[in-house]
Amino acid sequence: MRGHQVSVLDGNTFMVSDDVGDVVASPTLPAGLFSFDTRYISTWILTVNGQRLYPLSVDDLEYHETRFFLVPGEAGLYTRAAMSVIRHREIGGNLRERLTILNHGEEPAEVCVRMDIASDFADFFDVKASRPHRTGKVYTRMEGNRLHLGYRRDTFWRETVISTTVPAKVDGHGLTFDAIINPGGQWSTGLTVETLILGRSDGEELRAGLITYRRARPRIKEDLQEWLDRAPRIACDCEPIATAYRRSLIDLASLRFMPITSEGSSLPAAGLPWFMTLFGRDSILTSLQTLPFTPELASTTLRLMARWQGTRFDDFREEDPGKILHELRYGESAAFEEQPHTPYYGSADATPLFVVLLDEYERWTADGDLVDELEPQARAALDWIDNHADLTGRGYISYQRRNTVNGLENQCWKDSWDSISYRDGRLPGFPRTTCELQGYAYDAKTRAARLARLYWHDDAYADRLVAEAERLRERFNRDFWIEESGHYAVAIEPDGKRVDSLTSNIGHLLWSGIVDPARAETVADRLLGPSMFSGWGVRTLSTEDSRFNPIGYHTGTVWPFDNSFIAWGMRRYGLKRHAARIAKAITDAAGYFHGRLPEAFAGYDRSLTKYPVQYPTACSPQAWSSGATLLLLRTMLGLEPTHDNLMVDPALPETIGRLELLDIRGRWGVIDAFGRGRIAVDSSTPDMPAD
Repeated sequence: MRGHQVSVLDGNTFMVSDDVGDVVASPTLPAGLFSFDTRYISTWILTVNGQRLYPLSVDDLEYHETRFFLVPGEAGLYTRAAMSVIRHREIGGNLRERLTILNHGEEPAEVCVRMDIASDFADFFDVKASRPHRTGKVYTRMEGNRLHLGYRRDTFWRETVISTTVPAKVDGHGLTFDAIINPGGQWSTGLTVETLILGRSDGEELRAGLITYRRARPRIKEDLQEWLDRAPRIACDCEPIATAYRRSLIDLASLRFMPITSEGSSLPAAGLPWFMTLFGRDSILTSLQTLPFTPELASTTLRLMARWQGTRFDDFREEDPGKILHELRYGESAAFEEQPHTPYYGSADATPLFVVLLDEYERWTADGDLVDELEPQARAALDWIDNHADLTGRGYISYQRRNTVNGLENQCWKDSWDSISYRDGRLPGFPRTTCELQGYAYDAKTRAARLARLYWHDDAYADRLVAEAERLRERFNRDFWIEESGHYAVAIEPDGKRVDSLTSNIGHLLWSGIVDPARAETVADRLLGPSMFSGWGVRTLSTEDSRFNPIGYHTGTVWPFDNSFIAWGMRRYGLKRHAARIAKAITDAAGYFHGRLPEAFAGYDRSLTKYPVQYPTACSPQAWSSGATLLLLRTMLGLEPTHDNLMVDPALPETIGRLELLDIRGRWGVIDAFGRGRIAVDSSTPDMPAD
């Protein structure tokens, strides 16, 4: 890549280019035009009179639209170009790009405009792993003013079709235009790139079906405005928070993913570029974060998770009856079962979180019809916890991969290979029983008991769930607590030995409610102590642990989504000052990222850097990082649905000043929430005054 990455996206389709708009396939960066896990364009290089272009500026107009201002050749100290080039690119299902060349000279200019085009139709797993993979047939076909690039392997059939508004010389490697531009004049052409999934021999079966998944260009702008208008309005003295709020809503709109089987509904994809697809854990947690703002994401997420819920035992996909999926892919490697993602079920947390989301959704919306509709799936998820998730016989959710070739080794949210370790760096054995999974199970049973009483009219089932949840809570607080360290173990071994590292996982225990109230403040203090709190947020792993690395994916970085749930949990236990401290740190960081929180940033101490250092391969935008801003707003204002009312109990850092969230919709109708910052917070001080 010649410069920084520039992305345009519209749900299922996205393009990553350099800062002149060119795509050059790279072994280290996912450049190209992608749709449903296939790269449809791997080369897209514009030259004028044989010269590559130099960037003057890039305007990111909206998530689906970008404009590049360019000059031919390399710019020197003084740029006096006789010509300039504007590339206006947008995605609305298909890619559309308008090229405009302006002649600033005093004489007519002869120009030869060339667009080199190629497609490797690479599977996204192969792009990510930087490996070649293609056993099918590639073909090229020219039809008048259209260039067809295609790939077929048995029933897997993809095609890219490029057309122009101005006639071009079409060859197998691109398009050429010759033009004469008068002094002060301009020349322009439009290019359209269609990304097709073909079916039968005539190519009509899926081609026709995909029409419903492509939105017209004018409709995208209208849809975005409607999306923003449905969300609550914000008024705030703190401009970075207002900016982050709008940026989060726009990014969530851009990440709405429409699976082929969704019948027009969308849910949040995990993040650009690596995870533009359906993820169980990510979609559920993002839907939880955004319930007060975009509840429609939650209803679609719940229905699609229920549709794909496991029904059988399948070691390749790690599927069990009642289990909620982890990841669904549409690429070639999945189609031919070289990957298990059709879908893959290798996560231990999505299943209890599905039940948690169903209850929280009802608390906000009073949508009892959906609760009744999904009763069988909710019961099946709870049965999975009891009958299939306890791999050690100790009464806890555990995990151990059954697909030992390409299944995930760690199946909690920290799913990198070294994310769960002892303080001295040793890795525990399997099955692994991480602490936050037990909190999710406790929360799921407690919440399902409420639904069973109110909607399923099964008091006996509710009583059983409450009793099981209470026994789990007592057992957990006995088995996971490390008295000498003053925190919960991140995991326990099959023999009950506690894995003693200090991690952010224990913060999730707070929002699940499984923590003994007498220990809640101790846990919160440990999370905000100097080894865990960087000043920009809570790290994933303590600086005192052997595997700590400030740029380790799950071993020392700061994750905004993680922090938002930790702060929410602190509010659950009445620890307002603790929550406010996290809220201030993360919102401060958002200001340095122009409102768009990345997937993760480095865990360097705030005293070492005046700004948060971005993790090198972080997804941006990423759904649950976008949702972090929204959950922190809920946390600072203390928004909690109580029967048919919305409780508002603000606890804001004093630096925020006045904060208003207007037109919050829910089962109560419409309500406004107001707060004013009164809590003194020093992000650099490790000591925390009592609440």
